[in-house]
Amino acid sequence: MDKSNSSTRQFGNFLLALLGSIALNPKAVNWIGQNTPFKVGSNQTPQEEDLDRPSVVLSLSTLMPEQREAQLESIASSDTPSLERSRARYFLASDLIKKYEGGPALIQLKGLEEEYPLMAPYILLKRGRAYELTNETIQAQETWQLLLKNYPDSPVVAEALYQLGESNPEYWERAIAEFPQHPRTHEIVRARLKKNPKQPKLMLFLVKYEPDGEGIKAIRDRLVKDYSKQLTPEDWSVIAQGYWNGADYKKAAQTYAKASSTPENAYRLARSLQVTDKKQEAKTAYLRLVQKFPDAEETGLGLRRLASLSPTPEAVKYVDRVVNNFPDQAPEALLEKAEMFDAIGSKKTAAQTRQKLLDEYAKSDAAADYRWQVAQKYADAGDYIRAWQWAQPIATNNPDSNVAPKAAFWIGKWAQRLGRPQDAKTTFEYILARHTQSYYAWRSAVLLGWEVGDFTTVRQLQPTLVKPERLPTPSAGSETFQELYRLGLNEDAWTLFQAEVGDRELTVPEQFAKGLLQLSLGQNIQGINSIWLLKDRVDPGDREQWQALRETSQYWHALFPFPYFDTILSWSQQRQLNPVLVTSLIRQESRFEREIHSPAGAVGLMQVMPATGEWIAEQIDLKDYSLTDPQDNIKLGTWYLDYTHREYDNNSLFAVASYNAGPGNVSNWRQRFRTRDPDVFVEKIPFNETKGYIESVFGNYWNYLRIYDPKIADLLAQHKSKQEATSQLNFGDGDLKIAWGVRQTE
Repeated sequence: MDKSNSSTRQFGNFLLALLGSIALNPKAVNWIGQNTPFKVGSNQTPQEEDLDRPSVVLSLSTLMPEQREAQLESIASSDTPSLERSRARYFLASDLIKKYEGGPALIQLKGLEEEYPLMAPYILLKRGRAYELTNETIQAQETWQLLLKNYPDSPVVAEALYQLGESNPEYWERAIAEFPQHPRTHEIVRARLKKNPKQPKLMLFLVKYEPDGEGIKAIRDRLVKDYSKQLTPEDWSVIAQGYWNGADYKKAAQTYAKASSTPENAYRLARSLQVTDKKQEAKTAYLRLVQKFPDAEETGLGLRRLASLSPTPEAVKYVDRVVNNFPDQAPEALLEKAEMFDAIGSKKTAAQTRQKLLDEYAKSDAAADYRWQVAQKYADAGDYIRAWQWAQPIATNNPDSNVAPKAAFWIGKWAQRLGRPQDAKTTFEYILARHTQSYYAWRSAVLLGWEVGDFTTVRQLQPTLVKPERLPTPSAGSETFQELYRLGLNEDAWTLFQAEVGDRELTVPEQFAKGLLQLSLGQNIQGINSIWLLKDRVDPGDREQWQALRETSQYWHALFPFPYFDTILSWSQQRQLNPVLVTSLIRQESRFEREIHSPAGAVGLMQVMPATGEWIAEQIDLKDYSLTDPQDNIKLGTWYLDYTHREYDNNSLFAVASYNAGPGNVSNWRQRFRTRDPDVFVEKIPFNETKGYIESVFGNYWNYLRIYDPKIADLLAQHKSKQEATSQLNFGDGDLKIAWGVRQTE
């Protein structure tokens, strides 16, 4: 977890941003404005209401309806109005409606909107459904009409319009016109298309508002094939974006050629042509982008792509234009320019270009990557002093680059080889404080003697983990959305969230809320990715919000969740495996998606190949199993992980590498490399996928430890506090060289 001197200011700005950055569609803006709760039976203002205080009712939300019924009934029957009573009544009514018991549900819902105004639209919606279950159709429709009248801007209105439209199609038309983002509206459109498929306007509606929905790819194809003459450039843009997002670049090129003239569309047309190996057409398209939109941000990247398709003299002109006109892309352009000169044997010019990169863009990722390449070459030649000299400025100039943790770690390793243990210790301590969440923080902790498990001991460890009962409520979205999330009514919360945010670009808080919702719905790979991709934000304000979010435990709990933990724990214990290691491997293999299939054919949580599954099943006499069943998959996968450990004397480095690359490759590498240093072994692995796999699995392991193991969390907190108090982080300008006594002799 990164920490800076401005973290308090950043967090304050983050909180302000949470209040100000929730941009919604027009209906939702009005809805949120009127949707504020008050404390029942109190004179407190809405701002004083603490909806996240400890709650018995909320603690019951994870139980099955029959398990919570008696306790909810006891709370609901209280004579004293309270938030707890209101929540209990709402829960009971919802459970009763699911059992088709409309009469008892009506009793719980009677007058509830008066004491629970936060949920008033949903209460009216459910009351209408309860009337419907008791065959009181007129009362049901009157109740839904009341919802339309009293809460016209609430997205819940779309649900009422859907119900009313069953008997009067005009209400469906209204839903389509007023609530195009709402999932219920998408159901209406699908129903109409099922009845009459030849409706291109409705097909376009789904392509625009439900681009990732089931069957949308086929709808896109049909629009292009059967209705191309009716499509406008704006329509082509929507269709093309779907193909682009789905990596169908051949169709993206065909449709972007007819789309609206924008820098993004022009770039994507050229790039799609390039990816599909239509080089000359791509070059023409890039030139058109450059000519028509000379100052657009996309043009900078377009010029670099154009350079890659051009002979060197022409290519140099293009990258020079990037350097001169697009400063954010200049470092990468200089590195590409140097490689061009290398390719034609102009070594001196290439060296001068790289020196310009180091002199003028020292803090860029491109400079960090180049420095690391040179440092590795010196290290491979045994010149650790030179390697150190080249790698150290990465920590000084660009500590947030992807290569910075690795560079710092290897400086420590080189210090050990140079007989400078104190310098090595200082470096590893720095990494733990500055790059806390990285794989190299774990390696540093191991080399500092922390009891976190090394490659040879991690299998046997059984860490004590403390998990939060529930994650805090998202700060984005309406109060009603947040209350649905608290209540654990995740499907309703997800529907409302989609209706509120629509198809626009999400704010940082909204994207984080989306990830939390996806995790709560069991959409684990989507949820983890939604949160992980926040790191790619480029807007300074967005990055500040993301950095502040990373200072919260909520962020890390969501990024490293524990689905299927009981099953993982059970089979890990039977196989005598560290359950955190198993969890970490599953997170890397499948992101906890039970039915995922890899391009190679691996299936399920632990990505077991069908043939391997058959072989394991024979070994353990398992007759009936399914690789998409979590219980079976983890049973088979943990057996195989135990097997790879037994093959390599319980060395988890070799066992995990073998799980990814196969035992044959690992045995071959051990014979070729003949090194006792596990870090050197990892660096020498010729498969980038396996190298990254090892770093990811053990990086996951370290993060689960530091997040959920109180002992490790306390150690880290004390360590970081000590580092700050004693000014141990000597990676400032010049400090490292002075502290370590290394002189630059470049």
